[in-house]
Amino acid sequence: MTSPAGDGPDDVAPHGAEPHVGSFTNRLNWLRAAVLGADDGIVSTAGIVVGVAAASAARGPIFTAGIAGLAAGALSMAVGEYVSVSTQRDSERALLDKERGELAQQPSAELEELAALYQSRGLTAATAQKVAEELTSHDAVAAHAEIELGINPDELTNPWQAALSSAVSFTLGALLPLLAILLAPPSTRIPVTVIAVLIALAITGWISSRLGGANPGRAALRVTIGGALAMAITFAIGHFVGGAVG
Repeated sequence: MTSPAGDGPDDVAPHGAEPHVGSFTNRLNWLRAAVLGADDGIVSTAGIVVGVAAASAARGPIFTAGIAGLAAGALSMAVGEYVSVSTQRDSERALLDKERGELAQQPSAELEELAALYQSRGLTAATAQKVAEELTSHDAVAAHAEIELGINPDELTNPWQAALSSAVSFTLGALLPLLAILLAPPSTRIPVTVIAVLIALAITGWISSRLGGANPGRAALRVTIGGALAMAITFAIGHFVGGAVG
């Protein structure tokens, strides 16, 4: 069948829905940090405020505990993500430096290694050699980094972006249970918060799985069950501990 954009079967237009590897990897990294931050913000803050609400009906202690949990959680997520991604970035830079040294010291051996790697992926020896030579002449470091290390030298992970993404997403997630429990009437405070949190978790799980190409129903169910268990446990702790102390 002939493609509308060309004269033969080889003239196939690229699929717009298919992501490029580099941009897709970056999107998944951002998604990972954002979803982790939002889910953690929702679940941890909901657990705090539901636990306090089970022990006290006063808004003051609930608000204080919720704000403290929000601030501590956002900072913890930001610092943790920054340290984690910084370590990953340092490792990537060290590997790239090592590759540059090897290319400078033994270019012929590195060229043969690159050709062998492409040959192991299904290319004929002649084609693999030609590909290796052309890529090496264009950007030897990038060519070796991509196939050997799975690293794009132009798209290294950014620790500041990851930290900011985690902190902002945690804060946005934490605001939901905090507002829900403060704005709801005292008699329905806990049920309203639980329902709002479970709906939010199901939505975030569904969105993250859709963007990542995973099963949306399974992801939504997983995070919803986890959030429900967390709130049930903290409610029980607040109820029994609050009653014993009070």
